[in-house]
Amino acid sequence: MAVTRKITVVVVALVVLITTGAAAYPNPGRVTGDVGVHDPTAVKRPDGVYLVAHTGDNIALKTSTDRTAFRTAGQAFPNGAPWTTSYTGGSRNLWAPDLSYQGGRYLMYYSASTFGSNRSAIFLATSSTGAAGSWTDQGLVIESRTSDNFNAIDPNLVVDANGHWWLSFGSFWSGIKLIALDPATGKRSDSTVRAIAGRNGGAIEAPVIVRRGGYYYLWVSFDLCCRGASSTYRVMVGRSASITGPYVDRNGVAMTSGGGTEMLAGHGSIHGPGHQALLADSDADALFYHYYADNGTSLLGINLVGYENGWPFVY
Repeated sequence: MAVTRKITVVVVALVVLITTGAAAYPNPGRVTGDVGVHDPTAVKRPDGVYLVAHTGDNIALKTSTDRTAFRTAGQAFPNGAPWTTSYTGGSRNLWAPDLSYQGGRYLMYYSASTFGSNRSAIFLATSSTGAAGSWTDQGLVIESRTSDNFNAIDPNLVVDANGHWWLSFGSFWSGIKLIALDPATGKRSDSTVRAIAGRNGGAIEAPVIVRRGGYYYLWVSFDLCCRGASSTYRVMVGRSASITGPYVDRNGVAMTSGGGTEMLAGHGSIHGPGHQALLADSDADALFYHYYADNGTSLLGINLVGYENGWPFVY
């Protein structure tokens, strides 16, 4: 499998991170084939094939049998998604999908917007196979208007320890939000919008929440993407014993007050890693993300995630 490391290497890497406190970050694991992505998300199908969706015209899809070699697998909506164009200004480019497999079907939350605007919307689509052209749009989940203090993009579904469904989302403005969903529909179950992270209007987006042990871990991206090799994106994390927070970083700083422990940042020829997704795989949690090469190309990065004393580390 890609990004597999010997245990001794993992231990050494962890010791380096702990003892130096420095950004001794690993390079992405080896991937081949069609690895040009932006804002990737991944699910592992029952047959063991990895399905990746990412930002692109009508939502771009890729597959891999081994988490190393990837190939293009078409578009979720090859005939277009006209229901989104009032948010995209007519563009076919749809953003930041979130894939999961729930109750025998695939769910995909995805975003429609234009760059720099919070006139945005999150939609839900479902599929029995996950294949291109098999996705049925289930309609609007939440939208934001220019008068709102949040931005309805970058969705992520999480199911809590009690089986309740939640959707985190958000980009810039007042930060990361959380809403409750009805598992029967995948849509909102109430009108409450909870704040779970923010940087006083600063650059924070791409939330992902995973439950491991007794904690919920909130992964986010700080700073700026979409600037090629000049991108300053970096991956941060905090944790909470409750799905609704408060989330704090390793130093106890609340994520609603700008807190976050850095997990991955630019180094060498790896620029602006971020917009992460976590997939619980057979060997470890796999961290999918994009980064920029020296020439500005956006590429797929995959590393593994371990846990030590209740905190994750990337290797």
